[in-house]
Amino acid sequence: MAEAGRRPQPAGIKRWRAGVLVAAMLVAGCQTIVPRGERPPTQGPDRPTQVDTPITPGLPDDQERHRIALLVPMTGANAAVGQSIANAANLAVLDTGGQRIRITTYDTALGAGAAAQKAVAEGNRVILGPLLSEDVAAVAPIARRANVPLLSFSNDSTVAGNGVYLLGYSPAQAIERVVGYARSRGVTSFAGLMPNGVYGQRASTAFIRAVEGAGGRVVGMQNYDRSQRSIAAAVTRLGQTSSYDALLIADSGGVALQAAPLIRKGSGPSARFLGTELWNTEPSLSGNPVLRGAWFASVSDGLYNQLSAKYRARYGKAPYRLSSLGYDAVLLVTRVARDWKPGTAFPVRALADQGGFAGIDGAFRFGRDGIAERALAVQQIDAGKFTTVSAAPARFAE
Repeated sequence: MAEAGRRPQPAGIKRWRAGVLVAAMLVAGCQTIVPRGERPPTQGPDRPTQVDTPITPGLPDDQERHRIALLVPMTGANAAVGQSIANAANLAVLDTGGQRIRITTYDTALGAGAAAQKAVAEGNRVILGPLLSEDVAAVAPIARRANVPLLSFSNDSTVAGNGVYLLGYSPAQAIERVVGYARSRGVTSFAGLMPNGVYGQRASTAFIRAVEGAGGRVVGMQNYDRSQRSIAAAVTRLGQTSSYDALLIADSGGVALQAAPLIRKGSGPSARFLGTELWNTEPSLSGNPVLRGAWFASVSDGLYNQLSAKYRARYGKAPYRLSSLGYDAVLLVTRVARDWKPGTAFPVRALADQGGFAGIDGAFRFGRDGIAERALAVQQIDAGKFTTVSAAPARFAE
């Protein structure tokens, strides 16, 4: 368990328009940007240069700052991702001053339920995290009984609601955005390659709804497991359907690189490839000509590139892309803390602000279902880079 809190500096996010400026100012000051092609660490925890001393037993009394718990994996298989989120959260505390909040980190790899019980017992009024949906399911009942809301980093819509708010990137929103853009560019017939499993099922539903909502037609859709043989079989079956203008590959860029050459030789020699938010974590895709011209929707990278440079300067390594969720979660609670009296329950009503909030990943707001609605950009894969072909909307639709 580690704790962060710092002396006053300029703070917070406000609403969308002001918030974008504030977020930019908070991460500014770096002279270099981490190249898109640089890969994050693949194993082991990313240790901060500043050592946070564990405080035992319990936490000291603090009458001026709100206690905020950060629940992420700090050991085990997902330790590097969890540490990256924690480091980014610590950067946000440094950048905003930590005048109103005190962040304490709890390791979910040792048991998410136990971590939540400890966080609640130590007086934390809101929980940032957990990362994994199964951990959210374990933590939510404990937090709910204590009237402590969760701002989770998961994107699993089934765990949202009833005190659980999701900051994770929604595949359904990314699919709707890229399909809508493709339709605006004249695409009328769509096909899809969907992985077996829960993610693929949800992506399939989102895809059908998005195409129908945009006035297009789904002419074919095939499922596969993640083996070369199964992917090839799915592509072959897809070739037995009608021709299509665009093909959504609802999976990682690595799977897309396996499927794309087979599609070019078969049923889609000139089809436009469409991808999901997962592709934004794989800048190496721009080095492969087979996906040249493909479109995918994701959060914007402008401010993230600045955060990445600042992170590297402090910790000596590139962050994981999900680290921005930790930074933005701290910005959000810092904003709420300006009108939140210490010692009282977290004002959940503040999360219902339909004007939205802004952070490293751009504008977002929470729907009644507790899922963060995000303003997404559409990017095109070009030679050696991703190019924004449709900027994130300037405002949310009412």
